[in-house]
Amino acid sequence: SKQTIPHFYVTVAIDMSDLMKKRKKLKEEGINLSVNVFIIKAVALALKEFPNVNSFCDGNSVSQKSKVNIGMAVSVDNGLVVPVIANADRKGLDEIQAESGELAEKARSGKLTPEDMSGGSFTISNMGMMNVENFCAIINPGESGILAVSSAIPTPVVDKEGNIVVRDMMKITLSVDHRIVDGSEGAKFVNAVKAKLEDAALWDSLI
Repeated sequence: SKQTIPHFYVTVAIDMSDLMKKRKKLKEEGINLSVNVFIIKAVALALKEFPNVNSFCDGNSVSQKSKVNIGMAVSVDNGLVVPVIANADRKGLDEIQAESGELAEKARSGKLTPEDMSGGSFTISNMGMMNVENFCAIINPGESGILAVSSAIPTPVVDKEGNIVVRDMMKITLSVDHRIVDGSEGAKFVNAVKAKLEDAALWDSLI
């Protein structure tokens, strides 16, 4: 797809500190949600706001996808597979946790079916567990974009009062088809994902 789709890239840094604290508190209460679950849900909600990013260009025309089906890039011994969480915008965090865990296990054991990998409208490639600061992913054919998620790294930042504090900062990079999405819309989309991940009230309402 890199040869046929004109990619461009937009990166933002997200303050994950509050979300990490919330995950830790939930775990103490017996609720175990991975960081990826929050990312999947934030992306799914952002795609509802930006349907162009949830589209496909066949070279002649653009078609918007009717569903928000999130593909998860999973590394396996012989390459990469992308199982799909269908209707991620309508699923609860616990449902996404259970389904993503099951799909990842099936991927690693070679038991994914064609149905498990079909119907994706947008993909997330998360290398947060690999200690990477930033990377760019290649768009899956049949989709208009993919989000590359890097590690949450303790980083000195300047807060609103001008003080230097250490926060868990995570960079995400959107790779998007320039035939469908322009720079302004790409920037608004990644900032919408950022805003959702940093919105403590949103996650309080969803758990």
